[in-house]
Amino acid sequence: LSDPVLLRHLLWVAVASGRPLQLHAGLGEPGLRIDRTDPVLLTDFVRATAGLGTDLVLLHGYPYHRHAAHLAGVFPHVYADSGAALVRTGARAATILAEILELAPFGKILFSSGAHGLPELHVVGARLFREALARVLGSWVAEGAWSPSDAQRVAVMVAAGNARRLYGLQ
Repeated sequence: LSDPVLLRHLLWVAVASGRPLQLHAGLGEPGLRIDRTDPVLLTDFVRATAGLGTDLVLLHGYPYHRHAAHLAGVFPHVYADSGAALVRTGARAATILAEILELAPFGKILFSSGAHGLPELHVVGARLFREALARVLGSWVAEGAWSPSDAQRVAVMVAAGNARRLYGLQ
């Protein structure tokens, strides 16, 4: 969709619905202009939708995951998805997840597999997430920065609780 008038109309119709609005940011389809996928470019729209009752979910923010996490930290109605960042980084997934956890409130980070296509890729994404989260939170517990109960609480929030609350699945 490239017509700016139609795009704006559809965005505002979606905002008027009051349901969470998912916005793709970061890497995506081959040939996509990455300079146009930074979630920071959505800041004016995010400001304009503040207080209107519609939550915004920034999906697949990598390599701009820190920007998405920052927006989630600054605006009460913005959430950051962690999935695609982890799938794209593999062995470095824990580092990327730690960067997201640095900036976004724990109640505003959502798990997704970050995958598309083959069902097996969703399993891979879920496993990467689980292992990365265990490494990050486990290291914080081992360093004495967190208690095991705090790590468990945040793990449950990020893995499923936040999405259940946001999408009304409780």
